[in-house]
Amino acid sequence: MHILIVQFNLEDLTHEEFVASTDEAAPHWAAIPGLITKHWLSSEETNTYGGVYLFESKEAMQTYKDSELCSQLLATPNFVNFVVTDFDLIENASRITRAI
Repeated sequence: MHILIVQFNLEDLTHEEFVASTDEAAPHWAAIPGLITKHWLSSEETNTYGGVYLFESKEAMQTYKDSELCSQLLATPNFVNFVVTDFDLIENASRITRAI
């Protein structure tokens, strides 16, 4: 399994506007092949937003990163200062702590 963490700041978009848009956006991410789960993140206090994605494999994660959906996300004018980091999942310890 593989984890992708995406963080960004909002520009000319309020916290409320962003949160309101997530219900409409969520089905697009739900349809990503190989995506097990996405956790949507927000911190109005620090103006930090993003997601934690759990993929079946590094290949599935890379397919998403190469996709039109990901390109559109990164090109969204109201989302700035992206930090995109991917990680291997330490599966045994994650099972013990009920992460998977």
